[in-house]
Amino acid sequence: MSDYRPIACADHERLEFAALTKQWLDVTVDGVAQRLLPLDVYTRDGAEWLQAQTGAGDVVTLRLDALTF
Repeated sequence: MSDYRPIACADHERLEFAALTKQWLDVTVDGVAQRLLPLDVYTRDGAEWLQAQTGAGDVVTLRLDALTF
């Protein structure tokens, strides 16, 4: 069983909207502030994930419960 902790619906909707409208977001990932362009939000292996582009152009995959807004 996964130890994933679901995020608030409002935060999930914010990520989905940013992916649809190609808007950059300022988020904190495990305590580190980052600016990300959400590309996709999806479910896999009992957790929710974000695929995003960094300011440097790298594509990263992050668990949603690692993010804070």
